[in-house]
Amino acid sequence: MLLYKGPRNQILEPLQSVCGIVEKRHTLPILSNVLIEKEGGRLTLLATDIEIQIKTGAEVAGNETASLTVAARKLQDILRSLSEDAEVALSFEDKRLYVKAGKSKFNLQTLPAEDFPRMSQGEATPTRISVSQKQFKRQLSLVQYAMAQQDIRYYLNGLLLVVKGNEMRMVATDGHRLAYASENLGEQNQSIEVILPRKTVLELSRQLADNDDLLEIALAPTQALFRFGSIEFISKLIDGKFPDYERVIPQNHGNLLKLSRTGLLQSLLRAKILTNEKTPGVRLVISAGSLKIISNNVEREEANEEIDIDYAGDAIDIGFNVNYILDVLNNVSSDAIECRLGDTNSSALFSLPGNDNFKYVVMPMRI
Repeated sequence: MLLYKGPRNQILEPLQSVCGIVEKRHTLPILSNVLIEKEGGRLTLLATDIEIQIKTGAEVAGNETASLTVAARKLQDILRSLSEDAEVALSFEDKRLYVKAGKSKFNLQTLPAEDFPRMSQGEATPTRISVSQKQFKRQLSLVQYAMAQQDIRYYLNGLLLVVKGNEMRMVATDGHRLAYASENLGEQNQSIEVILPRKTVLELSRQLADNDDLLEIALAPTQALFRFGSIEFISKLIDGKFPDYERVIPQNHGNLLKLSRTGLLQSLLRAKILTNEKTPGVRLVISAGSLKIISNNVEREEANEEIDIDYAGDAIDIGFNVNYILDVLNNVSSDAIECRLGDTNSSALFSLPGNDNFKYVVMPMRI
């Protein structure tokens, strides 16, 4: 039975959209597969890891009806290995999937479609919002790097998404730093707070386009649904209590540094070369008109950088994990950045001039 016949990319692109969540090794072998369903002129591809499900499809010729599951990575690797202008035929016979392109032929074993687990959409009435893909993707990029990785405080291994009135907020923290970004939605919405898992956040960042096409979001207490382009993306949510992020953001730091993002970034990258590998700390020695960046390591090597700044506040000598500052500098687009400091033991607040919608808090480290 012919499932598909046409250009390689027309089938490879939707396959790549769903393959990102497929685990290479899984306790359930069928979860390494992609579900392929053909019904008339519509071919649907679906993948899941039990926590996330992605579905997409393509319009194809023919009126056949069939369903099967096949190893997702193997099929993707076969299609990728073919030339870009290859004409590909996929057919299903005797529980095997046959792939043919020119004189190249492959056959793959399949598993029954009825054994493939599917996530159903929740029954609760969700909060629905619509934003452009570019808007949501940009907001994710401003905070996602602050998410924890494999923290025993499982609620930190994700991103807090808050819809409140006409505002959408995103917050991420690993306990050492916190990133906050907000956007105006232009209309009032039902309030809800959810924690998106880390894998969901990274996959959305990869999949969303940098354009004004619509992203439809439905948020329920236990799961989130995202629709964009031809993709339907369902994710379970993290069940936990996110820290009170508003309490973490400093309100009254009186010492303000106005800095060039590019200049600071380049100086920190040079200073990082001579930091300790496990604890890459740098000292910021701030005085009237001057910011000195000092780093050293166990071999007693030392780097010194100095930046002229317009500053007349208190003299401060404070240490930070250099990677935490580099993360924010690499993810904001403005070339001007502001840093507010209290004293040597207080966290630093990074923000953008004239913009209250982005805040980044970093705890100091002892060096």
